This record gives sequence, structure tokens and C-alpha cells, in this order.
Amino acid sequence: MLMREIIRKKRDGEALTDAEIAFFIRGYLNGKIRDFEASALLMAICFQGMDERETLTLTLEMARSGEQLDLSSLSGVAADKHSTGGVGDKTTLIVAPLVAAMGGRVAKMSGRGLGHTGGTIDKLEAIPGFQTSLSRKRFLRQVEEIGLCVAGQTGELAPADKALYSLRDATSTVESIPLIASSIMSKKLAAGAQCIVLDVKCGSGAFMKTEEQARQLAQEMVRRGAGRRVSALITNMDIPLGYAIGNALEVIEAAEILRGRGDQALTRLCVALSAQMMALSAQGSIAFYEKKAEAALQDGSAFQKLRELVRAQGGDDSVLEHPERFPQAKVKMPVLSPESGFIIHMDAELIGRAAMLLGAGRVEKEGAIDPAAGIVLRKKTGDFVHRGETVAQLFTNLEAEGQIAQAAALFLTAIHFSQIQPVEEALIYNVIGENRE
Repeated sequence: MLMREIIRKKRDGEALTDAEIAFFIRGYLNGKIRDFEASALLMAICFQGMDERETLTLTLEMARSGEQLDLSSLSGVAADKHSTGGVGDKTTLIVAPLVAAMGGRVAKMSGRGLGHTGGTIDKLEAIPGFQTSLSRKRFLRQVEEIGLCVAGQTGELAPADKALYSLRDATSTVESIPLIASSIMSKKLAAGAQCIVLDVKCGSGAFMKTEEQARQLAQEMVRRGAGRRVSALITNMDIPLGYAIGNALEVIEAAEILRGRGDQALTRLCVALSAQMMALSAQGSIAFYEKKAEAALQDGSAFQKLRELVRAQGGDDSVLEHPERFPQAKVKMPVLSPESGFIIHMDAELIGRAAMLLGAGRVEKEGAIDPAAGIVLRKKTGDFVHRGETVAQLFTNLEAEGQIAQAAALFLTAIHFSQIQPVEEALIYNVIGENRE
């Protein structure tokens, strides 16, 4: 089998056979297929696409390229969730304890943040002592004992995806729905959960800018479930989720939500995601589990599950009730509104980039982040603001005043004003998959 012939077929719009896709994945991983050959095929896929069979085969080959977790020893049905990334997206910190409080099993491997989208592992590591590198035995034992575990992905999990993603990032071949879908779902399948809920973001702070793009991606991923129960929510990322952006700041906000307080939109989204996970894994109605989730927020059981998670993974759970014990920023600077009016739009990506400038994000995968850095919004879309009123608070340990001023200026470019109050935007646009009620 020749790689040049595989490239030619896809260049000309022909479908690749299962054997050809397997040859490509295995050959690239063992070094027999070179970067320039893989890049040519990836570019051909970007232009010509892949059919349903091709995409499923690609997904399965990447999932099988390394370690595959077997969760069958767990009592109950293991559930997982994935978000396509956004600004202020702390849903895993809320949803995982919420599902466990309802009697579910959450076995989740998460990644680190890159760019303006934060990573769950970075957020959890803002908790003093929290350990994210766990053995498989400890991972399974913790899920069995307390109903949830959130750990970092290992290098053995779908290594073909890791290798290909680095190449796609370097060769501008990221923007392909079959490649995105297979990348995400290969890791989810390798992680072993029987039920998977996807939170597919769309809007200014998301990779998919339009609802149609998000719908296409969601449908592709749901189809790649390979026998797992999968559903997807298409959700709004035209506005940051909640009020906190930054690692320690988001953990603090997540704890508030789990105590039945905080932003109502973020709460509604987490209740919806949790109900989907429970409906898939426990076979009940979504309406029933939404009520059960709301009860778990109000009676404190969801918050207690977060404390159990932190303690089980070596963290200091006292910080959840005493946020002053988190890493603290030396510089706290208000951002003042330049005019009066209603906020009609917030460009979530620009706000995320402002948080990056403060130290809350990383440009490269191995880069350092400041757990104390970030932004807390004081006003959001739909609010009326007076000129000179604080619209946000910046948190950083940077000493360069110029960079802090740059972050503040970038934040202000993200806000658009009007004298007319905007119509409230939808939070959840659509549900695709097994549970749509």
C-alpha cells in the first residue's frame, strides 16, 4: 500500500477504505509515514471531507492506537461529558459532583487549556494539593467509592490523535468537521464511558462560530458513538459562562453554584447537562433528573460531592468555603465603562484573550499559567451600565503595567453598547441524540 496513492484518492474526492485509513494511522504513529505525507492527506480531507464510514473508521483507529480504559468493573453505568471549549466554561466542576450526588458514576479524563479556552485540569490544580495524575487502579477505585473522578489524560490515551492534532495545528488543517469529530470522539471512546454527553459551543467564544456549524459537528460526533449512548447540547458561547474567567476564580464560582447560589444561566446549563447524563446512564426522564439536580443544589449534597472529590485527590477542601485561601493576585484593577447604556454584546473570545494577557491562559501546551489570574465580570449582556461604573475586575501578578493596560483595553473592545435593551439570548439552542425531551 502506497501513501501517495491514498493521498491521490482523497485529493480526487474518493472514499478511503478501512484498510487505507488503518495503514495511515498506524504508519504515522510508528514513524513510517512522514509529516509531509500526513499533512498532504489532512489537507485533502479538509477540502474533500469524509463520509460517515470513513469518519467512524478514523475515530476507531485513533481510539485503538493506545490504551483503552475498561470501566466494566464499576457498579452502575459510567458517564462522561465533553465541552468543545469556551470562556469561563467551568461546567465539569459543577456537573461531575452534581451527577454523583444523584447516584451517577462520572469517570472523566480532562485536558489542559490552550489559548483562550481554559482546561479543567488547570482549574482543579488551582486547589492546593489537588492531584490529577492518577494510576488506573486508583482512578477506578475512586469512581467506585465516591461516584466520580476527574484526572488528567495520559499520553497512552489515543496517542495517534495527539500526534495528528499537533500536525494539524502546525499546518492549518484544524478546521475540518470529520477531523474534529474523530479527534474528540477517539479520546472519549478510549476513556471507556458507556454514556457520553457533549456540550457543543457556538458563538464568538467558541471554535464553531455559527449554530449550523455546531449542529454539523454535534451530529458527526453523535454518529461516532460506536455503540455508546451519546447526546449533544448545542449551547451559547456568545457570552462568557458565569462571571469568573481564570482558574482559581472559576473554582470559587463553581463552588458557589454547587451551594445553590450564583449565576442562574450557568446553573440552568449545568442542570441540563447533568440531567442528560443521568437520563442516558440511568434510563429515566430528563424532567425527573432536572428536578433531582435542582434538589441536590439546594440541599447541599452536590457541594459535598465536590468536597469529597477534592479530598479524595489530595486537595485542601477548606478553600471551597474560604476562597481567601486560594492563590491570590497581587494586582486587582477595575475596568470602568467608557459610556452609559445597555451592553448588547460581549465578544467572549476577546475577553478570553484579555484573561490570557493577565496570565490565566497559555499560548503553548507546556507553558505556565497563573492560577490567581483572570477576570471577574461585574456586568454582562443585557445589563445597563453608567459611564465610569465598574464592568469588570482584573486579577494578575504581572508587574508590567503596560501589559495590564493592554488587557483592560482589549476587554473594553469586546463590549458593545446601545440605548436599547437587547432581547435575552437563548442558552441552549438544540439537543441532538438520544434524549431530546
